[in-house]
Amino acid sequence: MTFPRRPLKRDQGGIRPPAQNQSLMQVVMGIDPGAANLGFGIVRVEGNRMVALDGGVVETGPEMPMERRLERIHSALGDLMSWHEPRALALEQVYFGKNVVSAMGVGQASGVAMLAAAQHGIKCFSYTPQAIKMAVCGSGAAGKEQVQRMVGMLLGLPAPPTPDHAADALAVAICHGGGEGRRHAESSAAGVAG
Repeated sequence: MTFPRRPLKRDQGGIRPPAQNQSLMQVVMGIDPGAANLGFGIVRVEGNRMVALDGGVVETGPEMPMERRLERIHSALGDLMSWHEPRALALEQVYFGKNVVSAMGVGQASGVAMLAAAQHGIKCFSYTPQAIKMAVCGSGAAGKEQVQRMVGMLLGLPAPPTPDHAADALAVAICHGGGEGRRHAESSAAGVAG
């Protein structure tokens, strides 16, 4: 049996005060940095529930000068931040390997993402690859396919997300939303309620 529902007026807002309802819900943007392929994933966190809102890759061509590549990344992330209004930006920490040129591009893309966040008043957090894998899979040594499968399961997606840069970015958002992000939202809620 269904019951007719009348729409709530804006000022009714439900059982809790509006500020309390909003403080327990947050939108997190995860970033898998890269100058050629920067993955982004946007997740809404409500208590123990997480939902994917958006995800994809900002691609730049190797023929573009680095300053144009970074400008494109900055512009795309700024547009996404304006649209989704995340409360936090979570980045995978730069891993310095043997390829210095590639590591520099990753670092520059991370810096541009942090700049876009600062311009939108969004706090930044960074996590090691091992911490992200531990948060998503329960093991810091999990493989890429395992991470993709778990991201899909945790977000209730019909299939593992692709491409892998987007899946990695969603994993970073899950890491933040399930740990530091949840603690931050709860402490903010306590401040509003108190």
